[in-house]
Amino acid sequence: MPISLRIPPEKEDLIRKMASREGKSKTAYILEAIDEKLGLIKNREQTVRELAGWMSHEDAEDLRASLKVFSEINEGDWD
Repeated sequence: MPISLRIPPEKEDLIRKMASREGKSKTAYILEAIDEKLGLIKNREQTVRELAGWMSHEDAEDLRASLKVFSEINEGDWD
């Protein structure tokens, strides 16, 4: 079923830029975001938490440190 969304120009520009960087269409990028929000795909934090259950404490700490950069990226870096 088709859905029409009114997205502010600045958000549409961000979506276009991020979709382009990932080699996706805007539609594919938006659908992926919806799937993530609905819990149909896991985000990085969920994956790390699940993996940490069987990893050694040291390996889990290394993984957390490696992924920390993703939490430090802000929208201003996308320009």
